[in-house]
Amino acid sequence: MANHAKQLVTILMSSLFVGNLPLSWSYVALDHISFIIQGQSPPGETYNWHRVGLPFLQGKAEFGEVSPVAVKWCSAPTKIAEPGDVLVSIRAPVGPTNVCDTRSCIGRGLAALRPQGDMPTKFLLYGLRASEDEFRSKATGTTFEAVRGADLRSHSIPLPPLPEQHRIVAEIEKHFTRLDASIAVLKRTQINLKRYRASLLKAACEGRLVPTEAELARAEDRDYEPADHLLERILAERRAHWESQPKRRGKYKEPAPPDTSDLRELPEGWVWTSVENLLVEPLSNGRSVKTAPQGFPVLRLTSLRGDDIDQSEQKVGAWTAKEAEEFLIQEGDFFVSRGNGSIKRVGIGALVGPVSTPVAFPDTLIRFRLHRGMTKTLFAHIWNSSLVRRQLEPRARTTAGIYKLNQQDLLPCMVPLPPLAEQHRIVAEVSRRMSVIQQAEATVDASLNRADRLRQSILKQAFSGQLVPQDPNDEPASVLLERIRTEREGVPN
Repeated sequence: MANHAKQLVTILMSSLFVGNLPLSWSYVALDHISFIIQGQSPPGETYNWHRVGLPFLQGKAEFGEVSPVAVKWCSAPTKIAEPGDVLVSIRAPVGPTNVCDTRSCIGRGLAALRPQGDMPTKFLLYGLRASEDEFRSKATGTTFEAVRGADLRSHSIPLPPLPEQHRIVAEIEKHFTRLDASIAVLKRTQINLKRYRASLLKAACEGRLVPTEAELARAEDRDYEPADHLLERILAERRAHWESQPKRRGKYKEPAPPDTSDLRELPEGWVWTSVENLLVEPLSNGRSVKTAPQGFPVLRLTSLRGDDIDQSEQKVGAWTAKEAEEFLIQEGDFFVSRGNGSIKRVGIGALVGPVSTPVAFPDTLIRFRLHRGMTKTLFAHIWNSSLVRRQLEPRARTTAGIYKLNQQDLLPCMVPLPPLAEQHRIVAEVSRRMSVIQQAEATVDASLNRADRLRQSILKQAFSGQLVPQDPNDEPASVLLERIRTEREGVPN
Protein backbone atom coordinates (compact mmCIF):
# COMPACT_ATOMS: atom_id res chain seq x y z
CA MET A 1 0.00 0.00 0.00
CA ALA A 2 2.83 2.38 0.91
CA ASN A 3 4.64 1.64 -2.36
CA HIS A 4 1.42 2.19 -4.33
CA ALA A 5 0.95 5.60 -2.67
CA LYS A 6 4.55 6.53 -3.40
CA GLN A 7 4.12 5.63 -7.09
CA LEU A 8 0.90 7.64 -7.24
CA VAL A 9 2.63 10.73 -5.82
CA THR A 10 5.47 10.34 -8.34
CA ILE A 11 3.00 10.10 -11.26
CA LEU A 12 1.04 13.09 -9.96
CA MET A 13 4.16 15.25 -9.54
CA SER A 14 5.45 14.39 -13.01
CA SER A 15 2.11 15.39 -14.51
CA LEU A 16 2.58 18.92 -13.17
CA PHE A 17 5.56 19.47 -15.49
CA VAL A 18 5.55 20.13 -19.22
CA GLY A 19 8.98 19.47 -20.67
CA ASN A 20 11.39 20.76 -18.01
CA LEU A 21 8.98 23.28 -16.49
CA PRO A 22 6.01 23.03 -14.13
CA LEU A 23 2.61 23.23 -15.84
CA SER A 24 1.84 26.70 -14.46
CA TRP A 25 5.09 28.18 -15.86
CA SER A 26 5.90 29.64 -19.28
CA TYR A 27 9.02 30.39 -21.32
CA VAL A 28 8.93 34.10 -22.17
CA ALA A 29 11.04 36.53 -24.17
CA LEU A 30 12.48 39.43 -22.20
CA ASP A 31 10.55 42.02 -24.20
CA HIS A 32 7.27 40.36 -23.12
CA ILE A 33 7.96 40.94 -19.42
CA SER A 34 10.09 44.09 -19.34
CA PHE A 35 10.64 47.43 -21.01
CA ILE A 36 14.13 47.35 -22.54
CA ILE A 37 16.23 50.50 -22.81
CA GLN A 38 19.44 50.07 -24.78
CA GLY A 39 22.21 52.43 -23.75
CA GLN A 40 23.70 55.13 -25.91
CA SER A 41 26.93 57.08 -25.59
CA PRO A 42 26.21 60.76 -24.88
CA PRO A 43 28.50 63.48 -26.30
CA GLY A 44 32.01 63.26 -24.86
CA GLU A 45 31.97 66.87 -23.65
CA THR A 46 29.12 66.02 -21.27
CA TYR A 47 31.24 63.54 -19.26
CA ASN A 48 32.65 64.77 -15.94
CA TRP A 49 34.14 63.62 -12.66
CA HIS A 50 32.54 66.38 -10.58
CA ARG A 51 29.15 64.74 -9.97
CA VAL A 52 27.39 67.10 -12.38
CA GLY A 53 24.26 65.47 -13.81
CA LEU A 54 23.48 61.74 -13.52
CA PRO A 55 25.91 58.91 -12.73
CA PHE A 56 27.20 57.58 -16.06
CA LEU A 57 27.46 53.77 -16.29
CA GLN A 58 29.32 52.38 -19.29
CA GLY A 59 29.58 48.67 -18.60
CA LYS A 60 30.84 45.84 -16.42
CA ALA A 61 33.73 47.97 -15.10
CA GLU A 62 31.34 49.84 -12.77
CA PHE A 63 29.46 46.74 -11.55
CA GLY A 64 29.54 45.68 -7.93
CA GLU A 65 28.17 42.50 -6.34
CA VAL A 66 24.58 43.77 -6.73
CA SER A 67 24.61 47.45 -7.75
CA PRO A 68 27.11 49.55 -9.74
CA VAL A 69 29.47 52.22 -8.43
CA ALA A 70 29.79 55.21 -10.75
CA VAL A 71 33.15 56.85 -11.48
CA LYS A 72 31.86 59.35 -14.08
CA TRP A 73 28.82 61.59 -14.44
CA CYS A 74 26.95 62.97 -17.45
CA SER A 75 25.39 66.43 -17.66
CA ALA A 76 23.25 65.63 -20.74
CA PRO A 77 22.11 62.00 -20.51
CA THR A 78 20.43 60.40 -23.52
CA LYS A 79 19.39 56.97 -22.19
CA ILE A 80 18.36 56.65 -18.56
CA ALA A 81 17.97 53.70 -16.22
CA GLU A 82 15.68 54.04 -13.20
CA PRO A 83 16.11 52.52 -9.73
CA GLY A 84 14.98 48.90 -9.84
CA ASP A 85 15.98 48.37 -13.46
CA VAL A 86 18.15 45.36 -14.15
CA LEU A 87 21.35 46.33 -15.95
CA VAL A 88 22.91 43.80 -18.33
CA SER A 89 26.24 44.13 -20.08
CA ILE A 90 25.67 43.70 -23.83
CA ARG A 91 29.20 44.50 -25.04
CA ALA A 92 32.38 42.69 -24.05
CA PRO A 93 32.09 41.20 -21.57
CA VAL A 94 28.59 40.00 -22.43
CA GLY A 95 26.25 38.77 -19.70
CA PRO A 96 27.14 40.28 -16.28
CA THR A 97 24.22 41.90 -14.47
CA ASN A 98 23.54 44.44 -11.72
CA VAL A 99 20.55 46.29 -10.26
CA CYS A 100 20.35 50.04 -10.83
CA ASP A 101 19.93 51.70 -7.43
CA THR A 102 19.80 55.35 -8.53
CA ARG A 103 18.69 57.17 -11.67
CA SER A 104 21.62 56.84 -14.08
CA CYS A 105 22.73 57.51 -17.64
CA ILE A 106 23.71 54.29 -19.43
CA GLY A 107 26.21 53.98 -22.26
CA ARG A 108 26.02 51.62 -25.22
CA GLY A 109 27.70 48.80 -23.33
CA LEU A 110 24.59 48.36 -21.18
CA ALA A 111 20.88 47.76 -21.47
CA ALA A 112 18.32 48.41 -18.74
CA LEU A 113 15.40 45.99 -18.26
CA ARG A 114 12.42 47.38 -16.36
CA PRO A 115 10.26 44.51 -14.98
CA GLN A 116 6.53 44.64 -15.70
CA GLY A 117 3.46 43.17 -13.99
CA ASP A 118 4.82 43.70 -10.44
CA MET A 119 7.63 41.22 -11.16
CA PRO A 120 10.32 41.43 -8.43
CA THR A 121 13.49 43.04 -9.73
CA LYS A 122 15.58 40.31 -8.10
CA PHE A 123 13.61 37.62 -9.95
CA LEU A 124 14.57 39.12 -13.31
CA LEU A 125 18.15 39.59 -12.10
CA TYR A 126 18.48 35.97 -11.04
CA GLY A 127 16.72 34.78 -14.20
CA LEU A 128 19.37 36.51 -16.30
CA ARG A 129 22.17 35.16 -14.13
CA ALA A 130 20.78 31.64 -14.44
CA SER A 131 20.81 31.93 -18.25
CA GLU A 132 24.04 33.95 -18.57
CA ASP A 133 25.89 31.25 -20.55
CA GLU A 134 23.03 30.99 -23.05
CA PHE A 135 22.83 34.78 -23.33
CA ARG A 136 26.59 35.04 -23.88
CA SER A 137 26.35 32.50 -26.70
CA LYS A 138 24.25 35.01 -28.67
CA ALA A 139 27.18 37.44 -28.84
CA THR A 140 28.72 38.24 -32.22
CA GLY A 141 31.67 40.31 -33.40
CA THR A 142 35.36 39.85 -34.15
CA THR A 143 37.02 42.87 -32.52
CA PHE A 144 34.85 42.56 -29.41
CA GLU A 145 31.70 40.62 -28.67
CA ALA A 146 28.28 42.24 -28.43
CA VAL A 147 24.64 41.15 -28.34
CA ARG A 148 22.27 42.69 -30.87
CA GLY A 149 19.09 44.36 -29.69
CA ALA A 150 16.89 41.76 -31.40
CA ASP A 151 18.72 38.92 -29.63
CA LEU A 152 18.40 40.72 -26.31
CA ARG A 153 14.67 41.22 -26.74
CA SER A 154 14.06 37.61 -27.82
CA HIS A 155 16.19 36.04 -25.07
CA SER A 156 13.84 33.82 -23.02
CA ILE A 157 13.71 32.86 -19.36
CA PRO A 158 11.28 30.61 -17.45
CA LEU A 159 8.41 32.52 -15.83
CA PRO A 160 6.50 31.08 -12.85
CA PRO A 161 3.32 32.52 -11.30
CA LEU A 162 3.87 35.84 -9.52
CA PRO A 163 3.53 34.48 -5.93
CA GLU A 164 6.04 31.75 -6.77
CA GLN A 165 8.46 34.39 -8.09
CA HIS A 166 8.50 35.95 -4.63
CA ARG A 167 9.01 32.55 -2.98
CA ILE A 168 11.87 31.76 -5.37
CA VAL A 169 13.63 35.07 -4.68
CA ALA A 170 13.29 34.57 -0.92
CA GLU A 171 14.67 31.02 -1.12
CA ILE A 172 17.56 32.04 -3.38
CA GLU A 173 18.47 34.86 -1.01
CA LYS A 174 18.37 32.48 1.95
CA HIS A 175 20.78 30.08 0.23
CA PHE A 176 22.99 32.87 -1.08
CA THR A 177 23.24 34.52 2.35
CA ARG A 178 24.72 31.32 3.78
CA LEU A 179 26.90 30.85 0.72
CA ASP A 180 28.16 34.45 0.86
CA ALA A 181 29.10 34.02 4.53
CA SER A 182 31.19 30.96 3.62
CA ILE A 183 32.80 32.78 0.70
CA ALA A 184 33.68 35.71 2.96
CA VAL A 185 35.50 33.33 5.30
CA LEU A 186 37.38 31.80 2.36
CA LYS A 187 38.39 35.23 1.04
CA ARG A 188 39.62 36.29 4.46
CA THR A 189 41.67 33.10 4.51
CA GLN A 190 43.13 34.03 1.11
CA ILE A 191 44.15 37.43 2.47
CA ASN A 192 45.70 35.88 5.57
CA LEU A 193 47.65 33.38 3.48
CA LYS A 194 48.94 36.23 1.32
CA ARG A 195 50.00 38.10 4.45
CA TYR A 196 51.68 35.01 5.84
CA ARG A 197 53.57 34.54 2.56
CA ALA A 198 54.79 38.15 2.76
CA SER A 199 55.80 37.80 6.41
CA LEU A 200 57.63 34.56 5.59
CA LEU A 201 59.70 36.29 2.90
CA LYS A 202 60.33 39.25 5.22
CA ALA A 203 61.62 36.92 7.92
CA ALA A 204 63.84 35.17 5.37
CA CYS A 205 65.31 38.53 4.27
CA GLU A 206 65.97 39.60 7.86
CA GLY A 207 67.64 36.41 9.10
CA ARG A 208 64.80 35.46 11.47
CA LEU A 209 63.71 32.23 9.80
CA VAL A 210 66.50 29.82 10.74
CA PRO A 211 69.46 29.95 13.16
CA THR A 212 72.23 32.08 11.65
CA GLU A 213 75.50 30.52 10.55
CA ALA A 214 77.29 32.66 13.16
CA GLU A 215 75.10 31.24 15.96
CA LEU A 216 75.60 27.66 14.81
CA ALA A 217 79.37 28.11 14.41
CA ARG A 218 79.66 29.34 17.98
CA ALA A 219 77.47 26.55 19.32
CA GLU A 220 79.47 23.94 17.38
CA ASP A 221 82.84 25.60 18.07
CA ARG A 222 83.82 25.87 14.40
CA ASP A 223 84.73 28.48 11.80
CA TYR A 224 82.51 29.68 8.94
CA GLU A 225 82.83 31.95 5.91
CA PRO A 226 81.04 35.24 6.66
CA ALA A 227 79.22 36.92 3.81
CA ASP A 228 81.74 39.75 3.45
CA HIS A 229 84.40 37.14 2.59
CA LEU A 230 81.91 35.40 0.28
CA LEU A 231 81.28 38.73 -1.47
CA GLU A 232 85.03 39.30 -1.95
CA ARG A 233 85.25 35.88 -3.57
CA ILE A 234 82.23 36.62 -5.78
CA LEU A 235 83.77 39.90 -6.97
CA ALA A 236 87.14 38.23 -7.66
CA GLU A 237 85.51 35.43 -9.66
CA ARG A 238 83.31 37.96 -11.42
CA ARG A 239 86.39 39.84 -12.63
CA ALA A 240 88.17 36.62 -13.62
CA HIS A 241 85.14 35.52 -15.59
CA TRP A 242 85.04 38.85 -17.44
CA GLU A 243 88.75 38.75 -18.22
CA SER A 244 88.44 35.19 -19.54
CA GLN A 245 85.98 36.25 -22.25
CA PRO A 246 87.73 36.47 -25.63
CA LYS A 247 85.48 39.29 -26.85
CA ARG A 248 85.79 41.55 -23.81
CA ARG A 249 85.86 45.25 -24.60
CA GLY A 250 87.75 47.88 -22.69
CA LYS A 251 89.04 47.75 -19.15
CA TYR A 252 87.15 45.86 -16.44
CA LYS A 253 85.04 48.24 -14.37
CA GLU A 254 84.62 47.44 -10.71
CA PRO A 255 81.01 47.83 -9.46
CA ALA A 256 80.48 50.98 -7.46
CA PRO A 257 80.57 50.40 -3.67
CA PRO A 258 76.96 50.29 -2.42
CA ASP A 259 75.67 52.98 -0.08
CA THR A 260 74.40 51.17 3.02
CA SER A 261 74.05 54.22 5.26
CA ASP A 262 70.23 54.15 5.21
CA LEU A 263 69.86 50.38 5.44
CA ARG A 264 68.97 48.46 8.58
CA GLU A 265 71.52 46.38 10.41
CA LEU A 266 71.82 42.78 9.23
CA PRO A 267 72.37 39.66 11.34
CA GLU A 268 75.92 38.75 12.25
CA GLY A 269 77.77 37.27 9.30
CA TRP A 270 75.49 38.89 6.67
CA VAL A 271 76.32 41.78 4.31
CA TRP A 272 74.43 44.16 2.04
CA THR A 273 75.27 44.08 -1.67
CA SER A 274 73.94 45.51 -4.88
CA VAL A 275 72.39 43.38 -7.61
CA GLU A 276 75.23 44.44 -9.90
CA ASN A 277 77.77 42.75 -7.60
CA LEU A 278 76.02 39.39 -7.94
CA LEU A 279 75.93 39.23 -11.74
CA VAL A 280 78.33 37.04 -13.70
CA GLU A 281 77.39 38.84 -16.91
CA PRO A 282 75.60 42.12 -17.70
CA LEU A 283 71.83 42.34 -17.59
CA SER A 284 70.25 41.56 -20.94
CA ASN A 285 66.99 42.72 -22.49
CA GLY A 286 65.24 40.26 -24.77
CA ARG A 287 64.46 40.97 -28.39
CA SER A 288 61.17 42.01 -29.95
CA VAL A 289 60.13 39.76 -32.83
CA LYS A 290 56.89 39.57 -34.79
CA THR A 291 54.80 36.42 -34.92
CA ALA A 292 55.36 34.37 -38.07
CA PRO A 293 54.17 31.04 -39.54
CA GLN A 294 57.76 29.80 -39.45
CA GLY A 295 60.76 30.82 -37.40
CA PHE A 296 62.05 30.23 -33.87
CA PRO A 297 60.00 30.05 -30.65
CA VAL A 298 59.97 32.97 -28.24
CA LEU A 299 58.16 33.38 -24.92
CA ARG A 300 54.95 35.43 -24.97
CA LEU A 301 54.29 38.49 -22.84
CA THR A 302 52.12 36.29 -20.60
CA SER A 303 54.87 33.75 -19.84
CA LEU A 304 55.74 35.43 -16.52
CA ARG A 305 52.78 34.34 -14.40
CA GLY A 306 52.88 35.13 -10.74
CA ASP A 307 56.37 34.12 -9.63
CA ASP A 308 56.83 31.53 -12.37
CA ILE A 309 57.97 31.34 -16.00
CA ASP A 310 55.47 29.29 -18.00
CA GLN A 311 57.58 27.97 -20.86
CA SER A 312 54.51 26.69 -22.71
CA GLU A 313 53.42 30.31 -23.27
CA GLN A 314 55.32 30.85 -26.50
CA LYS A 315 54.85 31.89 -30.11
CA VAL A 316 56.83 31.42 -33.31
CA GLY A 317 58.99 34.49 -33.95
CA ALA A 318 60.13 35.83 -37.29
CA TRP A 319 63.83 35.03 -36.79
CA THR A 320 66.30 32.21 -37.26
CA ALA A 321 67.82 29.88 -34.68
CA LYS A 322 71.14 31.70 -35.19
CA GLU A 323 69.54 35.09 -34.50
CA ALA A 324 67.82 33.75 -31.38
CA GLU A 325 70.93 32.04 -30.02
CA GLU A 326 72.07 34.74 -27.60
CA PHE A 327 68.51 35.06 -26.23
CA LEU A 328 67.94 31.39 -25.34
CA ILE A 329 66.74 30.82 -21.80
CA GLN A 330 68.64 28.48 -19.48
CA GLU A 331 67.73 26.76 -16.25
CA GLY A 332 68.65 29.09 -13.42
CA ASP A 333 68.12 32.30 -15.41
CA PHE A 334 66.14 34.90 -13.50
CA PHE A 335 63.77 37.15 -15.47
CA VAL A 336 62.20 40.44 -14.46
CA SER A 337 59.24 42.11 -16.19
CA ARG A 338 60.15 45.47 -17.74
CA GLY A 339 56.61 46.84 -17.82
CA ASN A 340 53.14 46.27 -16.42
CA GLY A 341 49.83 48.06 -16.11
CA SER A 342 50.03 47.68 -12.31
CA ILE A 343 52.70 49.31 -10.16
CA LYS A 344 52.50 46.21 -7.94
CA ARG A 345 53.49 43.88 -10.80
CA VAL A 346 56.16 45.81 -12.69
CA GLY A 347 59.59 44.37 -11.91
CA ILE A 348 58.23 41.07 -10.58
CA GLY A 349 60.76 38.30 -11.20
CA ALA A 350 60.74 34.55 -11.75
CA LEU A 351 63.32 31.79 -11.94
CA VAL A 352 63.54 29.46 -14.95
CA GLY A 353 63.21 25.76 -14.15
CA PRO A 354 64.39 22.88 -16.35
CA VAL A 355 64.23 23.77 -20.06
CA SER A 356 62.83 20.98 -22.23
CA THR A 357 62.95 22.67 -25.66
CA PRO A 358 64.94 25.71 -26.85
CA VAL A 359 63.04 28.98 -26.56
CA ALA A 360 64.17 32.62 -26.51
CA PHE A 361 62.95 35.46 -24.33
CA PRO A 362 61.21 38.68 -25.52
CA ASP A 363 62.08 42.33 -24.98
CA THR A 364 59.46 42.56 -22.22
CA LEU A 365 61.83 40.64 -19.91
CA ILE A 366 65.28 41.42 -18.49
CA ARG A 367 67.61 38.47 -17.84
CA PHE A 368 69.75 38.10 -14.70
CA ARG A 369 72.56 35.55 -14.54
CA LEU A 370 73.77 35.25 -10.98
CA HIS A 371 76.98 34.07 -9.38
CA ARG A 372 76.73 30.72 -7.63
CA GLY A 373 77.61 32.47 -4.37
CA MET A 374 74.00 33.69 -4.26
CA THR A 375 71.52 30.82 -4.20
CA LYS A 376 69.19 31.55 -7.10
CA THR A 377 66.04 30.42 -5.29
CA LEU A 378 66.86 32.65 -2.32
CA PHE A 379 67.48 35.56 -4.67
CA ALA A 380 64.02 34.97 -6.23
CA HIS A 381 62.41 35.05 -2.77
CA ILE A 382 64.28 38.24 -1.83
CA TRP A 383 63.50 39.91 -5.15
CA ASN A 384 59.74 39.45 -4.78
CA SER A 385 59.70 40.50 -1.13
CA SER A 386 58.64 43.89 0.21
CA LEU A 387 62.33 44.76 0.70
CA VAL A 388 62.96 45.01 -3.06
CA ARG A 389 59.43 46.21 -3.93
CA ARG A 390 60.06 49.32 -1.80
CA GLN A 391 63.11 50.08 -3.94
CA LEU A 392 61.58 49.31 -7.34
CA GLU A 393 58.19 51.00 -7.21
CA PRO A 394 59.51 54.57 -6.70
CA ARG A 395 61.82 54.09 -9.71
CA ALA A 396 59.07 52.95 -12.09
CA ARG A 397 57.99 55.47 -14.72
CA THR A 398 54.54 55.45 -16.28
CA THR A 399 53.65 56.06 -19.93
CA ALA A 400 50.10 55.62 -21.23
CA GLY A 401 49.15 53.71 -18.09
CA ILE A 402 52.11 51.28 -18.30
CA TYR A 403 54.75 51.30 -15.55
CA LYS A 404 58.28 50.62 -16.81
CA LEU A 405 61.73 49.83 -15.39
CA ASN A 406 65.06 49.64 -17.18
CA GLN A 407 68.38 47.97 -16.38
CA GLN A 408 69.77 51.02 -14.61
CA ASP A 409 66.82 50.92 -12.23
CA LEU A 410 67.64 47.34 -11.26
CA LEU A 411 71.43 47.30 -10.89
CA PRO A 412 71.63 49.43 -7.70
CA CYS A 413 68.92 47.50 -5.86
CA MET A 414 70.27 46.37 -2.50
CA VAL A 415 69.81 42.82 -1.27
CA PRO A 416 71.07 41.00 1.83
CA LEU A 417 73.70 38.30 1.31
CA PRO A 418 73.88 35.60 4.03
CA PRO A 419 76.68 33.03 4.36
CA LEU A 420 76.30 30.32 1.73
CA ALA A 421 75.44 27.46 4.13
CA GLU A 422 72.78 29.66 5.74
CA GLN A 423 71.33 30.48 2.33
CA HIS A 424 70.65 26.78 1.73
CA ARG A 425 68.94 26.40 5.12
CA ILE A 426 66.76 29.46 4.47
CA VAL A 427 65.74 28.12 1.06
CA ALA A 428 64.83 24.73 2.55
CA GLU A 429 62.73 26.31 5.30
CA VAL A 430 60.99 28.73 2.92
CA SER A 431 60.23 25.83 0.56
CA ARG A 432 58.79 23.75 3.40
CA ARG A 433 56.51 26.53 4.59
CA MET A 434 55.60 27.63 1.07
CA SER A 435 54.41 24.11 0.27
CA VAL A 436 52.01 24.33 3.21
CA ILE A 437 50.81 27.76 2.05
CA GLN A 438 50.33 26.52 -1.52
CA GLN A 439 48.33 23.51 -0.34
CA ALA A 440 46.11 25.78 1.74
CA GLU A 441 45.69 28.20 -1.19
CA ALA A 442 44.77 25.32 -3.50
CA THR A 443 42.17 24.14 -0.98
CA VAL A 444 40.69 27.64 -0.70
CA ASP A 445 40.63 28.05 -4.51
CA ALA A 446 38.89 24.69 -4.90
CA SER A 447 36.32 25.67 -2.27
CA LEU A 448 35.64 29.00 -4.01
CA ASN A 449 35.16 27.16 -7.31
CA ARG A 450 32.73 24.78 -5.61
CA ALA A 451 30.87 27.78 -4.20
CA ASP A 452 30.50 29.23 -7.71
CA ARG A 453 29.19 25.91 -8.99
CA LEU A 454 26.78 25.68 -6.05
CA ARG A 455 25.51 29.19 -6.80
CA GLN A 456 24.75 28.18 -10.37
CA SER A 457 23.17 24.94 -9.16
CA ILE A 458 20.83 26.92 -6.90
CA LEU A 459 19.84 29.16 -9.80
CA LYS A 460 19.31 26.16 -12.07
CA GLN A 461 17.01 24.55 -9.51
CA ALA A 462 15.18 27.84 -8.99
CA PHE A 463 14.42 28.30 -12.68
CA SER A 464 13.39 24.73 -13.34
CA GLY A 465 10.75 24.70 -10.59
CA GLN A 466 12.76 22.54 -8.17
CA LEU A 467 13.77 25.04 -5.47
CA VAL A 468 10.35 25.79 -3.97
CA PRO A 469 7.07 23.84 -4.16
CA GLN A 470 4.30 24.88 -6.58
CA ASP A 471 0.98 26.06 -5.17
CA PRO A 472 -2.04 24.97 -7.27
CA ASN A 473 -3.88 28.09 -6.08
CA ASP A 474 -1.34 30.39 -7.76
CA GLU A 475 -2.48 32.26 -10.84
CA PRO A 476 -0.62 30.69 -13.85
CA ALA A 477 2.13 32.66 -15.58
CA SER A 478 0.01 32.79 -18.74
CA VAL A 479 -2.55 34.97 -16.93
CA LEU A 480 0.24 37.27 -15.73
CA LEU A 481 1.54 37.57 -19.29
CA GLU A 482 -1.91 38.45 -20.59
CA ARG A 483 -2.28 41.12 -17.91
CA ILE A 484 1.12 42.62 -18.85
CA ARG A 485 0.05 42.63 -22.52
CA THR A 486 -3.23 44.39 -21.87
CA GLU A 487 -1.58 46.94 -19.56
CA ARG A 488 0.91 47.77 -22.31
CA GLU A 489 -1.86 48.17 -24.86
CA GLY A 490 -3.88 50.30 -22.51
CA VAL A 491 -6.78 47.82 -22.44
CA PRO A 492 -8.74 47.83 -19.12
CA ASN A 493 -8.51 44.61 -17.09
